[in-house]
Amino acid sequence: MATRLTNGLSRANPSKVDRTVQRRLLEGMTYELIPLKNLADQSQHLPDGATVSVTCSPAKTVDDTLDLCAGYAEKGYTVIPHFAARMVEGEDHVDRIVQRVRDIGIRKVFCIGGDADPRGPFTDAAGFLRSFLDRRPEIDVVGIGSYPDGHSTIPEQALVDAQIEKQEMIREAGLQGYMATQMCFDAATIADWLERRRAAGVDLPCHLGVPGAVDRTKLLTISIRLGIGHSARYLKKNKASVIRLLSPGGYNPNKLVAPLSGRADELGIEGIHCFTFNAVDTTEDWRLKSLKKLSR
Repeated sequence: MATRLTNGLSRANPSKVDRTVQRRLLEGMTYELIPLKNLADQSQHLPDGATVSVTCSPAKTVDDTLDLCAGYAEKGYTVIPHFAARMVEGEDHVDRIVQRVRDIGIRKVFCIGGDADPRGPFTDAAGFLRSFLDRRPEIDVVGIGSYPDGHSTIPEQALVDAQIEKQEMIREAGLQGYMATQMCFDAATIADWLERRRAAGVDLPCHLGVPGAVDRTKLLTISIRLGIGHSARYLKKNKASVIRLLSPGGYNPNKLVAPLSGRADELGIEGIHCFTFNAVDTTEDWRLKSLKKLSR
């Protein structure tokens, strides 16, 4: 068995930090935003022309997400709406979603199953995605979720099968795709997971799901505001990650990005999906300082 090194990767697969790759990932970072009251204030800290990914909160609706996307698009941002399958009310709702995507000029979407109780016939991302793509939406890219730490209720093989199914749907529609990882704070776990996925035939580009520079108190406050039920489900699925995130000195975004940068090309890592938790000010400050250090 390989011995784990302090940089989070195994001795069997040594990896040097690739500063060029790290800089590229940070420069092209996607900012995930949550529909909360502080969103307008924090959005002022987004860099011009940034790519913003707007979540589909169980406390709101898919249409609320699209309303926000319309506002960001008008300001010159590239927008990626999250479509949570369980929050889609039916086939007529899919028709309306496709129409709004066209009207807003959205070219990228992100499809997940979601944690909300089903509001219609869709219970997983594949079911909604099939219905959505059957309508030939005028888009270029589809993102899907992935779970390096596994899932508390879905067996590993079922996760693999679902990823391959969605990968083929995206390809058959003639579109580009990618998978964004749920939060995981161990580089070795992500690397090992990606190796297994590649061996299983999942070859979608990977966008690392990386929490930004988030104050731990602010993170807890946001989690409570998102809803106790949703937060409890997230904690159940990601207990180890949350404990590591909330431990004093236990998390720095660069500690995850840097060690994986040396294997990014090999593992198909092409981007960063940053969970800002609406702490865009501190996250952007971290990103700019990191870029400055990498340019020395």
